[in-house]
Amino acid sequence: MVHAPPVGPVQALIVVDVQRGLVAGPEAVPDAGGLVRRISAAAARARRAGALVVHLQNDGPPGAVDEPGGPGWELFLPEPGDAIVRKTEDDGFRGTPLGELLFTRGVWRLMITGVLSEMCVSATARGALDRGIGVVLPHDTHGTHPLGEISSEAVARVAEHALGDQVELVAAAEEVAFTGVRADGSPIRA
Repeated sequence: MVHAPPVGPVQALIVVDVQRGLVAGPEAVPDAGGLVRRISAAAARARRAGALVVHLQNDGPPGAVDEPGGPGWELFLPEPGDAIVRKTEDDGFRGTPLGELLFTRGVWRLMITGVLSEMCVSATARGALDRGIGVVLPHDTHGTHPLGEISSEAVARVAEHALGDQVELVAAAEEVAFTGVRADGSPIRA
């Protein structure tokens, strides 16, 4: 079930694990090119609005596609001014400065994008909700792999709905409005 478009803008965009090994090459999620284009467009809109853009970068174990220092570990979309938060857990908040970064910037609503829907995207959404931060999750900006006979689209939809009714689900990232926040956390008014 897709909820109505969110009321009010979000102050931050979280880009979860959009690393070369997960969006390019043999271990890429289905429609990785389209996913990257849609996330890139959302990030550009967020930057123009002055919203915070945060890239989570997973430090996988030795031999994993996202092993630190390997070609698959590199982030795909960061630009100067974006924040980068490295993590070793599925939840981008656990053991990282993400919560403090959002708190000091006055972020109370954010949009989450990235991979993998049922793992790091879902865990990071739960981490935000646990901290009282509102989450908007567009269908078209997160993805995952098929699970046996279950399509990647079905896995992603189940991951969305498993988050419960606290998450605002929307069909497309273009439905989400961004607003800026100053370094002190006060909103930027247009």
